[in-house]
Amino acid sequence: MPAARPLVFITGASSGIGQALAARFYAQGHDLALVARNTQAMHDWAAAEGLEPARHAVYGADVAQAESIVAAARQCIARQGLPQIVIANAGVSWGVDTGEREDLEVMAQLFATNNLGMAATFHPFIRAMQARGSGTLVGVASVAAIRGLPGHGAYCASKAGVVSYCESLRGEMRASGVKVVTLLPGYVATPLTRNNRYSMPFLLTADEFARRACRVILRQTSYAVIPWQMGMVAKLLRMLPNRLFDRLLQGRETKHRHKTGG
Repeated sequence: MPAARPLVFITGASSGIGQALAARFYAQGHDLALVARNTQAMHDWAAAEGLEPARHAVYGADVAQAESIVAAARQCIARQGLPQIVIANAGVSWGVDTGEREDLEVMAQLFATNNLGMAATFHPFIRAMQARGSGTLVGVASVAAIRGLPGHGAYCASKAGVVSYCESLRGEMRASGVKVVTLLPGYVATPLTRNNRYSMPFLLTADEFARRACRVILRQTSYAVIPWQMGMVAKLLRMLPNRLFDRLLQGRETKHRHKTGG
């Protein structure tokens, strides 16, 4: 039977932002549905943190495979009940060179995780939340959605897609009482950013990001860049004429290219 405590369903919960959000929501009295491919990492973390067995469950799923994440969501509903909050956090960030044939597969893999994976994460909960008349769907995008960066074409495009998708979904959910929150992290110190070869201004720890993000989610704020300073920088870059923007980024280091399956 569903617990009396509110339940939050989090993908990408084995490390980084997802793990930090799980810790923050647990501390605030939520039960957890932890989802990732690496179930052992989630079990180890839960044990190290002393999470009560009755207040959390672990589900193995790959969001890039729609049936995998849909199955995990259905297991969650059957075992723990319908969540109050669903956070589609799982994502990848890879550099690509579209001039290289093999990078087309890399792009497809990235979009499958960052975009289709988000829709598949939300899908099993939408009709039930609409019927209940409440719930919060949280899409984790990135400040990289605001302007395309050289070498980051796939990632920037995917996160811009997340922003537009969540905006569309918000309109669709409006009459039902279900809220949609779009989070745009700036630079956060996680395994995803560990090997970046360029400066990362306003870098936050995962814990600090989670503290701010949790407040935004519970307030059901529709759109938020964290930290706000990074949002201001991104807006200024968006306003720059293309010729100045291109000159500013000329020679900037890019992400390492990713090999399919790597």
